[in-house]
Amino acid sequence: MSTIVNVPKKESLPNTNSNVNFPNWSNWLEDVFNRELPNVFTPNFNTGISLPKVNIKESADSFIVEMAIPGVKKSDLKIDLDNETLSISTELKEENEQHEDNYTRREFGYSSFKRTFTLPESVNDTKIDAKYEDGILNILLPKKEEAKKKPTRTIKVS
Repeated sequence: MSTIVNVPKKESLPNTNSNVNFPNWSNWLEDVFNRELPNVFTPNFNTGISLPKVNIKESADSFIVEMAIPGVKKSDLKIDLDNETLSISTELKEENEQHEDNYTRREFGYSSFKRTFTLPESVNDTKIDAKYEDGILNILLPKKEEAKKKPTRTIKVS
């Protein structure tokens, strides 16, 4: 089967899309403003706490959440339980001011994080316990009695 193409009288094909290789003005502006800044401009912007790593262990009786957050005071930690969602967060603000004869030097910083976890229904939320020692937060999430793994028992065949 053949396709019929209309060719203009001056023996040139019509230019149906002249902007194939060129972005239009709005796309170009959007690209410029949505691009991330080079590292040259942002070396000191994110000097606060990064998202801490978490280990979650399961035993027959409980889950244990371990989070390494050195340098944080126990009083700065906030642990919330909202239905089955456990949230761990902190917010740190630091201000330093130094006065000399001819100048005042003032620096401030802010850092925060928040980690959230959806707890399984097997957790007994009335007995959750948290301890913070040597930069490690340990949260004990005990299981409900009916969710605990029962030991294997042998059934005698009669």
